[in-house]
Formats: sequence, C-alpha cells, structure tokens
Amino acid sequence: MPTLFLICGLPGSGKTTLAKQLEQTENALRLCPDEWIEPILPDPNNRQEMDRLRGHIEAIQWELAKRSLTLGIHVILEFGFWSKQEREYFRKEAEKLGATVRLFYLNAELDELWKRLEKRNANLPSGSFHVKKEDLIEWMQVFEPPSAEELS
Repeated sequence: MPTLFLICGLPGSGKTTLAKQLEQTENALRLCPDEWIEPILPDPNNRQEMDRLRGHIEAIQWELAKRSLTLGIHVILEFGFWSKQEREYFRKEAEKLGATVRLFYLNAELDELWKRLEKRNANLPSGSFHVKKEDLIEWMQVFEPPSAEELS
C-alpha cells in the first residue's frame, strides 16, 4: 500500500532534511515546491511572484503525487501544511486513492528557527530562498500546529 508523507512545519524546522532521509529509507518520490520554483523565478526577492508560482507548482506536484500513489509509489510532500484544513484535505484525498497517510510535524521555537535560517541565509543551498525575520514572525502567527489527534 503506498504512503503519502506530509511534512509539516515552518521554514527552518528541518522539513527538507527529514524529507531527504525519508526519500532514501522509504524509497519515495520527494516533491519540494521551492526546488521547482527556484530555477524559474527570475527574481528570488519577488515574494509576490514566488507565492503565485507556489500555488501552480503545488497543484502540479499534487497531480504527480496522486498518479504516483495510484501506481503504488510512496510520495513525500514538503508543502509545509500550515493549516489543519489543508492537512485534512490531502489526507482525505490520499485515502480515497487507497494510500495511507503519515504526518510529520517539525516544531521549533522562533529563536531556534531564526538561528537556523540566519545560517541558511548566509549560504543559500540550491532550491531554497532567503527568509526575513519579520516574515518568519508573521508566518508563525498564521501557522496552525497539528493537534495530538492529527498526529496519531
């Protein structure tokens, strides 16, 4: 039975690190929107264009994920999954396809996230973007951590 792995967390929480580990241990297809956006985004500082592209890229990746799941391939989505509604949607859709779903929540406090992001910002790896502290603070306000029930 194929598994959909949902990687939930804010920037700097370790989503990509975990997803890359799961990619190897679970022999899964890993889909990371930032890695697809980066090569087609002319100006990496244009947050509005990045957000516009993200919606399209995530939609394409979800179509690829659904097809892969129907073929029996495990899939990892690194979408962040900031809202309970989003997590529930992907869980229900994957279950309709006969897949199991595993949610991984990577939690870290603001100071730890910012420490990691400062380090990453200083030497950006391919497929990642510079994050400002004020953006991180704003995102923390809208992020809905998964409940214990969601994680079980």
